[in-house]
Amino acid sequence: MASEEELFASVDALLNEEPHLPPPAERARLREAAGITQARLATALKTTTQSVKNWENGRSEPKSPRLDAYQRLLNGWAAKYPAPGAASAAAPAPAAFSEAAASEVKTADAPQAPTVPATGWGRGRPATPSAAASRRPAEKKAAQPAADPRFPHGPLAVLDGDGAAYGTGGIVLDCPATSVVELVEWTLRESGLGAARLHRNGKDSDPLIVLTAAAAVKLGLPERLEGHEQRRSLRLPEDHPGVKQVVKAKWRLTQRGFGPWARIYRKVQGRERQCVQLAILSWDALDERSWPGVTEMEPADIARVLGTYAQRVITPRGSTAVSGLELMTALRPPTRAVRDEASGNWVPGHNPGSLGTEPMDPAPPEATPEHPVVVDSGWSGGFLNEEAYQWVRDVSLLTDEECTLPYAVGLDLNTAFLAAAARLVVGLSAPDHFRAPTFNPKIPGSWRVDLSHVELDPRLPSPFTPDGTRPTGPAWYQTHTVAYAQELGYNVAPLEGYLRRETGAYLDPWHDRLKTAYVDTLADLGVTKDLDDRAFLAAMERHRDADPAMAAVLAAIKATVKGGIGKLRERPQGRKYKEGERWPALQRPTWRPDIRAAVISKARINMHRKLRNMATMTGLYPLAVLSDCVVYPSPGDSPLDFLPYAASGKPQPGGFRLGPTPGLAKLEGVQSMLWAVDLMEQGHNPARHIKGGDAVLDEGE
Repeated sequence: MASEEELFASVDALLNEEPHLPPPAERARLREAAGITQARLATALKTTTQSVKNWENGRSEPKSPRLDAYQRLLNGWAAKYPAPGAASAAAPAPAAFSEAAASEVKTADAPQAPTVPATGWGRGRPATPSAAASRRPAEKKAAQPAADPRFPHGPLAVLDGDGAAYGTGGIVLDCPATSVVELVEWTLRESGLGAARLHRNGKDSDPLIVLTAAAAVKLGLPERLEGHEQRRSLRLPEDHPGVKQVVKAKWRLTQRGFGPWARIYRKVQGRERQCVQLAILSWDALDERSWPGVTEMEPADIARVLGTYAQRVITPRGSTAVSGLELMTALRPPTRAVRDEASGNWVPGHNPGSLGTEPMDPAPPEATPEHPVVVDSGWSGGFLNEEAYQWVRDVSLLTDEECTLPYAVGLDLNTAFLAAAARLVVGLSAPDHFRAPTFNPKIPGSWRVDLSHVELDPRLPSPFTPDGTRPTGPAWYQTHTVAYAQELGYNVAPLEGYLRRETGAYLDPWHDRLKTAYVDTLADLGVTKDLDDRAFLAAMERHRDADPAMAAVLAAIKATVKGGIGKLRERPQGRKYKEGERWPALQRPTWRPDIRAAVISKARINMHRKLRNMATMTGLYPLAVLSDCVVYPSPGDSPLDFLPYAASGKPQPGGFRLGPTPGLAKLEGVQSMLWAVDLMEQGHNPARHIKGGDAVLDEGE
């Protein structure tokens, strides 16, 4: 049994804890009941009117000694002006209650807030899972319960210079940190930030803290990084006080150093990860192309944009390209727990369907010219050239009727490369070399075959080359490209091949998650699946203005698709690189140029199939194709003027169709037909000017 001294010590500890204020709404009620204005209260407490407003709407909390004075005042008001129904609430409860009442309590739909006595508030511990001082309004806690109790405040926060950390769902936390080390320790111990793993064999997402320029300066970091390189590739020098402070506190930085996306960590102890991701806005952490307008937003809006992205895609860990690659691994973890028969312990083992933990060298034709596999072997047998379309029809093939049409209309396929990743079977094992193999469209790999004999309408681009020209002899192709030649009715006889025995739909969960994110975000902007084509075009015309924050999320999702696919074949970066050296990206199991080639090949074949079907159904041929954008001559300024529709008004299957789903089309631009012909005569692609033209999948960052 505890002694009297121990009991008194425990009671004294409770008395010495920080005061627990009433809910924000009750603070405002008590002040109004006393007839005191916010300005008068601010004067009495030697603070600002805005601070009082923040206390009463839950955006911030006072600190000692002002906290003690504020609590004393509220206690006094509570004694004079008890809340309605407080008397009945304070009445003695019956000794027992019926089973029906108990059942009613247990099955309540909404979580109940802790009961607070109407006559005062003692020095009790705040009823939150985190020790951080939460500035979230009480009603939001009930309306938006945390999905994971370990991370009650969401995946990330945007820290401003005044110590306010803006999280998702309107939450604002007080962050007392004045250095990077203090920020890391506060984040891990008190913030309640983080996100649960996306796969049962995966890892939880580390918390992300986004620093505004003012926050960076407050923590002792420079407001900007300056240098002759691109700012996103710059790093703090190792002798910078901020870096030295991190190292002195026995924290570590990754090999990327202290740059716009800095990861600070310690080795895992037990099952708990100790890692915090930082993103510094004024160091160009958020690329304007992927996150349009976000860096100019207020911290709360930035938190909304990044929080929505984290909820629907993944907590950012770098550029959208990096996030796209991280999402693949998060949804297909390389290992799972397996039982060691010898010891009986659970140990990490290969997770079927994943790319494993070790990097894999590609076949020589799948590599890049500077890859060690090519340089060391002296390979001269050619390379895969599976890239997106950059094609313009020869002006001499334009008909008089086409030239009289007044408009050139651009159609862009929604996330065409994401659509190509659906149900895509790729190789999971190392390539094996074969001489004169029999072609099998179900085996992923690279085939050397002569497709120069395939005859196609010259008004369409060749499906076998990115520039749309006809092949002139044997070349290396991915399986989907060769299978399409067979689909067109031509014989294919591969001369050799690098094929993979173990296969799987590695990108399926990646596709499904990003597709859902894309469609849901479009719906938030008013572009839904139930719209007819005319209403769809009208909604697409105004969707960017409907909600700039959600429009930025949509742009980031699209950049994640292209960047993630491009990152599968990241080229060496830096002026000091020498041909034949291994660059850092080659150490990743996700450096897989063959998977990138498979996605692009399928996307290009899908585009050509639609072009053929359109020519059959409408007699129309494209003027140009750039990546996932195609330009058609048109009698009107809308795709409704030339897309094929049945007598019932429904779109004809097989051709281009409008809609918000990945793979379906949307209007990308309308120009004069004379303008398009003029560009073609000068050797330019009209689609590049209509779309703004990204022709390749980004391999950098």
